Amino acid sequence: MIPASVGHQCPECVREASRGQRAPVTAFGGDARLGSQGYVTKALIGINVAMALVGVVMDGLGTLFGGGLGGVLGGGGKLTEWGGMVGSKAIMVDGVQRAYDVIAEGEAYRFVTSMFLHLGIVHLGMNMWALWIVGRVIEQALGPGRFLGLYLVAGLGGSLAVYLFNGPYATVGASGAIFGLFGALFILLRRVGRDATSMLTLIMMNVVITFLLPGISIAGHLGGLATGTVAALALAYAPQKNRALIQYGALALMFVLIVVVALLRTLMIANT
Repeated sequence: MIPASVGHQCPECVREASRGQRAPVTAFGGDARLGSQGYVTKALIGINVAMALVGVVMDGLGTLFGGGLGGVLGGGGKLTEWGGMVGSKAIMVDGVQRAYDVIAEGEAYRFVTSMFLHLGIVHLGMNMWALWIVGRVIEQALGPGRFLGLYLVAGLGGSLAVYLFNGPYATVGASGAIFGLFGALFILLRRVGRDATSMLTLIMMNVVITFLLPGISIAGHLGGLATGTVAALALAYAPQKNRALIQYGALALMFVLIVVVALLRTLMIANT
């Protein structure tokens, strides 16, 4: 028997009553019960860690340790070379300089794989710590589905920015998506009337660090920040009527725009 405010209730009666109740909904239309569990955040962290372990299996512990900054960073390997996001690069063909585009050669998977690869234990640890702290808050506010859509769109936006503005060097990391979460949390806090000053300060500090420290993908960070912020505006300010349709429709539209811009960039490179 389960204690109640008056007497006791049988477990079967409690389960039957709970089936008839609607799941609590957050201010943004998400499932509060599922969102509070952080399933998507945990799964994303698990994928990132698993990919790091695959890199170790393929190339040894040097992928996690022994790289730059006095050995605290890791190095690249077969996995990052395969899955890192790159822009176009110039190559010589029969004595003529031509643009070579790995995306046009059928490697569009890099848009996604680059989001789950890291250079070293410090790079991985910092990003996963940020994802754990910020991701659970946003997932609880939006629910698992909206949060996953936001994360992927922000990450793809960061990859697109690398494709548009970076050179031939591979860029990896979840930072683009995480910067998008930073921007999203600022928007969500503002939408519910909470003080977002500390979040804005955090964003500004990270932007400054992005420009000051060498080896950081400026395009990836800023692209993810911009994309995540725009996506959050659509999620936070969608009208009550048909809210879910508008929210998911906005995320789908942003995905389509990313694909279209990437295709246009590919055509431009092909014609150079």
